[in-house]
Amino acid sequence: MQRIRLRYTKRGRLRFTSHRDFQRAFERALRRAEVPMAYSAGFTPHPKVSYANAAPTGTGSEAEYLEIALTAPRDPETLRGLLDESLPAGLDIVDAVEARTSGLADRLTASVWELRLDGVDPVDAQRAVEAFTKADTVEVQRMTKNGVRTFDARPAVAELTTHSSPADRPTDQPCAILRLVVRHVTPAVRPDDVLSGLRAVADLAPPVPAAVTRLAQGLFDEETGTVTDPLAPDREAAEALTAQPAAAATAPTPEGSA
Repeated sequence: MQRIRLRYTKRGRLRFTSHRDFQRAFERALRRAEVPMAYSAGFTPHPKVSYANAAPTGTGSEAEYLEIALTAPRDPETLRGLLDESLPAGLDIVDAVEARTSGLADRLTASVWELRLDGVDPVDAQRAVEAFTKADTVEVQRMTKNGVRTFDARPAVAELTTHSSPADRPTDQPCAILRLVVRHVTPAVRPDDVLSGLRAVADLAPPVPAAVTRLAQGLFDEETGTVTDPLAPDREAAEALTAQPAAAATAPTPEGSA
């Protein structure tokens, strides 16, 4: 059995695709691409696909991850291309590696988000960000199946900054861009919780819903404050395995050996 880890995106209008909708589309893509999938046992076998920390419906993402189990080996890059061609534009398979380490989900400890706030003056956004980051606690509320829950969103936020609006998206209306790095904790703190916190501490209320995109997710480096590529350990393990035969072939022959 071979395991392949994939990174995929949700772009444009496909950001409104629910996780269940993506699951159905991906399983159809597996059949179209004739991927030799491993199946679970029992009366209702299903493809062995493991999804990790999917983004909420309505948010875009450049960094969604899943893992599939195969019954026959396949080249990861060839498989990536076949699956990408079998999915609609916007749901794009952008990276593939063979799983050579354990614990992919354990390496998804933080996310980097971009929040586009149309109609918000960048000066007002900067003032709200400063108020949020200086606060010791930022209590927000979220509706759950058990009713309204109040929790502190501040500890999960590792970084919150403002950025200039991209030059390729000019507009005559004010627009603030926020960059958010949030740790994956319990309860999970989502971008909309941070927006609620900005409203609570600085009365920042965008006139239209924010356009939210996950730019990356992976292991959070406490020293640098960055989020690392969760597939890097698999690439490094593959490179090390490839280098071993080459090193053995070039190793000097002991004196006296036949």
